[in-house]
Amino acid sequence: MTRAADAPEEQPRGELTVRTIAMPSDTNSNGDIFGGWVMSRMDQAGGIAGVDRAQGRVVTVAVDAMTFIHPVKVGDVLSVYTEIESIGRTSMKIHVEAWAKRFRTTLHEKVTDATFTFVAIDEEGRPRPVPRTD
Repeated sequence: MTRAADAPEEQPRGELTVRTIAMPSDTNSNGDIFGGWVMSRMDQAGGIAGVDRAQGRVVTVAVDAMTFIHPVKVGDVLSVYTEIESIGRTSMKIHVEAWAKRFRTTLHEKVTDATFTFVAIDEEGRPRPVPRTD
């Protein structure tokens, strides 16, 4: 990845929510980490942020387009960042970014991002209002 010498380096957006290491059991036949494994960690992070904000259970109802920019390799540390973009009556849109710190290097690069939509639910699984924080 190249950039102009005077261009600022891209930084993760949001709060670090999940951090884990990519293991050999998470790879496809090419030795790259499954995209679904990365997406699962992103959904997990979005769920953590959603539960914190909704003060209770949430479910994933949608994921906006996700494009993988770089592969994740065995040994990379995957860091997932979250930022709440908007809150409706029962739903929240949460921006989620996945970044890889490359194994045995100092390189940290974004591998993908997406906006996840979560709905707050009650104990019976019905939508409930997201509490206001005025």
